[in-house]
Amino acid sequence: MRWRFSTLEFILLLLVVAGSGVAYAWVVYGDGGLIGAVYALFVCMPILAFERRIVFRRLYRKIHGLSTPGFLLSSVAVYVALVYAGFAIAGSLLRLVGHPGEMMPSLNVLLIALAISGPIIFVLRVRELLGRDVFLSLLTGRYRKPVQEERVFLFIDLAGSTSFAERFGDLRTQEYLGRVFASMADPVLRHGGSIDDYVGDAAVITWPFDRAIADAACIRCAFDILDRIDTDAQRWRKDYGEVPRLRAALHGGTIVAAEIGVDRHKITYFGDTVNTTARLEGLCRTLDRQILISADLLRRMRLPASVRSEDLGEHEVKGRGQKLGVSSLRAASLFQGSSNCAADPES
Repeated sequence: MRWRFSTLEFILLLLVVAGSGVAYAWVVYGDGGLIGAVYALFVCMPILAFERRIVFRRLYRKIHGLSTPGFLLSSVAVYVALVYAGFAIAGSLLRLVGHPGEMMPSLNVLLIALAISGPIIFVLRVRELLGRDVFLSLLTGRYRKPVQEERVFLFIDLAGSTSFAERFGDLRTQEYLGRVFASMADPVLRHGGSIDDYVGDAAVITWPFDRAIADAACIRCAFDILDRIDTDAQRWRKDYGEVPRLRAALHGGTIVAAEIGVDRHKITYFGDTVNTTARLEGLCRTLDRQILISADLLRRMRLPASVRSEDLGEHEVKGRGQKLGVSSLRAASLFQGSSNCAADPES
């Protein structure tokens, strides 16, 4: 388990929570700022940990599967229980160091704890909905004027989604896709990327160029997503009768980023790099390979020891005036074997 924040974000979050405790202590009691900070951290942080799925993950999933009234009532009940538990733990620790710490929060303390946690949780949920990089960029207005920059894109497509839909229907397929996309979230966050968009049965993941090539983060991300699917293969077969088969393509270069929209704002990336990545993903089916990477991008990275590349030469790419050098990537342990992603004519 881990925090879904950068170190700086986590420190800022701690300061905001502790600062609220200090302010409350000084306003109500006139002193005791340090004690207030301790209580605030132990009261608010469990709620934030729950919302970030660090503790009680099963309970979190169950609550979020309820209807809206049930979700709201259950969430408040959990928050109140966590406030009482955190307050008691803080009081116990303070007593251990000789301070007569209180063990039960007053109604005012309970309401203030919920009032502090609520806005923080709201901001974090909006950030999660938009993606960290997009949220910060929209907040700062970075792309209100078009900006040219270098980025790396990873397109991941679910093979066989058409035949799955024909067998199980659209509702079951959407549930299946949602589960597949959810499996990508942790690897993307772990390797510093952001999911830019979902297009049908494909996900578009992106990084600033330097972040993507540092320690081959974009390549590690792609393999981590595949490993996560393989690790849960038994559950996939049990729940859906098959294990998702993914195809992926990596390419990077110069793009133009801009904030667009009026009622609904979005950061969009324009340029040949994005189109080429999409076309490269389409070559996975033609070349019978699971992961392809452009030669240009591959040259600018050192492959992880666990990954091997195979030069596939140059290929025509629709919409591109010149041929593109292409390589395939596979886990080193599988490099001598056959590809585990057969061409799928239906997707």
